[in-house]
Amino acid sequence: MSPTYDVIVVGLGGMGSAAAAHLAARGARTLGLEKFGPVHNRGSSHGGSRITRQSYFEDPAYVPLLLRAYELYEALERDTGRNVATLCGGVMVGRPESRTVAGSLRSALRWGLPHELLDAKELRRRFPTLTPADDEVALYEARAGLLRPENTVAAHLQLATQRGAELHFEEPLLRWEPCRDGVRVHTPENAYTAGQLVICPGAWAPQLLTDLGVPFTIERQVMYWFRPDGGTGPFRPERHPVYIWEDADGVQIYGFPAIDGPEQGAKVAFFRRGVPCTPETIDRTVRDEEVAAMADQLSRCLPTLPGRFLKAATCMYSNTPDEHFVIARHPAHPGSVTVACGFSGHGFKFTPVVGEILADLALTGTTAHPIELFDPSPRFAGDTPSRPTEAPA
Repeated sequence: MSPTYDVIVVGLGGMGSAAAAHLAARGARTLGLEKFGPVHNRGSSHGGSRITRQSYFEDPAYVPLLLRAYELYEALERDTGRNVATLCGGVMVGRPESRTVAGSLRSALRWGLPHELLDAKELRRRFPTLTPADDEVALYEARAGLLRPENTVAAHLQLATQRGAELHFEEPLLRWEPCRDGVRVHTPENAYTAGQLVICPGAWAPQLLTDLGVPFTIERQVMYWFRPDGGTGPFRPERHPVYIWEDADGVQIYGFPAIDGPEQGAKVAFFRRGVPCTPETIDRTVRDEEVAAMADQLSRCLPTLPGRFLKAATCMYSNTPDEHFVIARHPAHPGSVTVACGFSGHGFKFTPVVGEILADLALTGTTAHPIELFDPSPRFAGDTPSRPTEAPA
């Protein structure tokens, strides 16, 4: 007879680990299944740092979820003793009409978020490592900062285990099907039944959710670490913000202060501008021409940063056509299956609140959080947009 649970969570990266922790906290008999080991670097929840911010240029509809996520990150640190968030401030830089600046300002004004608008002169004065052009401006948000993805996943796994969840690593999902009691899940080791199934597949969404009707694309991304000319002192988090910088051509880079000492340098990456891949075919080798392109982009806005290249690593974005998330009951199995996927390169900061939402959906079928934007049914039933919704200038 197969083991029976209230909820099975497939995928224990950022979202799945948070879901397991929230489900276990509510007393649900929870099984978590993970294809790899705990806190692995094969998907998206790694790389040492992720930006968090509230003045959200993607859409003001995300802001209430961010406000709740900030509360939950504080609770996560308190409950586990792990450092997961550092609020060092952040700047969104570009021309006033750019999506990065105009969209951030739109969200800040819509929700009354504290912020400052800095012209190029003031931005240079406040943060001397930054060299904006005279026609560029920045929205500064003191509550922006960085998250530690590995620490966050480890903290949620710790809480899930402490609260009674059963977590199986190196045990991939082979298939699942509806059954009389809910769902039956098959792995190489066993078959399990549960009343509810939560699927958090990351870059494996095209394989595990073929019947969802979402045209996912998986994209290879590269993260770079450089040691600045003159050392990392000016790049320490007490002196340097996180940043997202959009140039006149619409190319965005994002970066961080030097958070792990001078030997590790400071991390930077292009936001998007990746190449299509699959989890099985992703090229993990970072080539000299890729490093050169990153250094060239940096030389225009942070000229001391590309002093010496230290290392690089790859990760994957799981994109939807409109770059909004998919968080919903599965349209074909609304009574027993919940999905969270397609986070399109900007999802990690929402990890704890997504876990809370998934626990709501799995246990009650609904949530008080505003997630209408993430319902796949009206978005992908017919033609899909080729670009995300642009925030008006």
